[in-house]
Amino acid sequence: MKKQERIFVIGHKNPDTDSICSAIAYADIKNRTTQSKRYIPKRAGQINEETRYVLNRFGVQPPAYLGNIGTQVKDMDIRLSPQADKNMSLKNTWDLMQENGIVSLPIRDKEGCLEGLVTIGDIAKTYMDTTDSYLLSNARTQYQRIAETVGGEVVEGNGHGYFVKGRVLVGTANPKMMEEFIEENDMIIMGDREEDHLQAISQNVSCIIVGLNIVVSEKVVKLAHEKNIVIIRSPYDTFNIARLINQSIPVSYVMKRDNMVTFNTEDFTDDIQDVMVKNRHRAFPVINPHGKCIGTISRRNFLDMHKKKVVLVDHNEVDQAVDNIEKAEILEIIDHHKLGTVETIAPVFFRNQPLGCTATIVYQMYNESSVHMDKKIAGLLCSAIISDTLLFRSPTCTPVDEMAARALADIAGIDIEKYAMEMFSAGSNLKDKSDEEIFYQDFKRFTSGKVTIGVGQITSLNGGELDKLKGRMEAFMEKALENNGLNMIFFMLTNILTETTELICEGQGALQLAGKAFHQDIELLEEEGLKEPVLRLPGVVSRKKQLIPELMLAEQE
Repeated sequence: MKKQERIFVIGHKNPDTDSICSAIAYADIKNRTTQSKRYIPKRAGQINEETRYVLNRFGVQPPAYLGNIGTQVKDMDIRLSPQADKNMSLKNTWDLMQENGIVSLPIRDKEGCLEGLVTIGDIAKTYMDTTDSYLLSNARTQYQRIAETVGGEVVEGNGHGYFVKGRVLVGTANPKMMEEFIEENDMIIMGDREEDHLQAISQNVSCIIVGLNIVVSEKVVKLAHEKNIVIIRSPYDTFNIARLINQSIPVSYVMKRDNMVTFNTEDFTDDIQDVMVKNRHRAFPVINPHGKCIGTISRRNFLDMHKKKVVLVDHNEVDQAVDNIEKAEILEIIDHHKLGTVETIAPVFFRNQPLGCTATIVYQMYNESSVHMDKKIAGLLCSAIISDTLLFRSPTCTPVDEMAARALADIAGIDIEKYAMEMFSAGSNLKDKSDEEIFYQDFKRFTSGKVTIGVGQITSLNGGELDKLKGRMEAFMEKALENNGLNMIFFMLTNILTETTELICEGQGALQLAGKAFHQDIELLEEEGLKEPVLRLPGVVSRKKQLIPELMLAEQE
């Protein structure tokens, strides 16, 4: 069965209730109307208290966090590697690499964890460059591996033992001459002469290899048995045995163990490119989150990376989108804000309506698709509309929003006015939160020309709580301005009951810009006793429709 393509449905950074609930609901629509793809709701930031209350109320799990949608190693065509362990001979390793058309082979243990890395070059260098007669013993080569490499068999002795001491020699001289150069524990490649075999045994060699499938005498076998000497019989002649024998050493002897350059499947490709350039390897092992090596990647894999596919809900601004949105393939945008700065390289489905909430659009799409909506989804969408419209008090609210919210409330089985107060109260509980958590709970960036501003907002039913927050936010905003690289920064303390906002202004010219936007004479206010960079804005509750347009217009004048 073909694996379903994954598509992420995600709202903006510092997500509000609309951003989270619309992502969940829209993913539900798509999954129930599309069979070949799997739509997964995600969030681009921390969930605020209001949204947490909503999800808990309707028994829905929060979407998983996705802070960066850039391409990762797992989005590359990872070349899966055949299983190879450190005890394999060089010959078997070479054959395996040739069979699979690979130049680098990860060596793994039984659990799949990386133990080393061997390349074609490593094997060729060992085979071509060595003149060391002690190579096989230094490598602790198993007798059975030697027999396999020379196409033969162990006819006497412990084939599972290891050749650990001595040289590899070709014994073609007469016994008297052999006596002079053979040493104890050597391995001797020999012909068919019994006297040579006996001489080698008398000098306590560790192994005798005979070629051309020669059958050694019973006398030789008996004496070899008594001295624990291994006898290997090969079909090859002496020349070919000598040529092949070095290929029997275990790959562990030549593989790279230390300072290996590896990548994790979760690594972002932007982070690994420089490493690849500095380390001119043909291939790099890839490790999954469980610590298992699953294959290799190379520089050429950057040419065929699979971009993550995404549906944006409740925003179409690059500054508000999940990090690295430009590296993703945007398929759809469902939004109720003004046209922003998101660009696509291909045509997309773009549904943008002048409504008070993205959830209202999603509700319409449920009706259009004739998909049954359960109580949980209805509760989420109703909550999102209540939140975005401040229970129909916001100037962004339209009759369509209110109609949708009341219809959804009926499906969810909730008293909309009573539930709204409970939801707002839950969202107003800020006593245990840090200044940073409060400030970034609902924070967005906006750009006009060369000027970039940030605007945060807290809505509450408790005027006293908002008054206490004022001093804390003023102290925090100076640092926030610098950390975000903004020209100006504003924070809205919005009282839902009185429909009033206290606007804190930070940054050069911020107070003057806000005064100009809302027709307040700053000099006069200062003469009358204004000591803090805070403006009172009666009737202003909407960031999107009432604050941002006025600030942007004033900045352009």
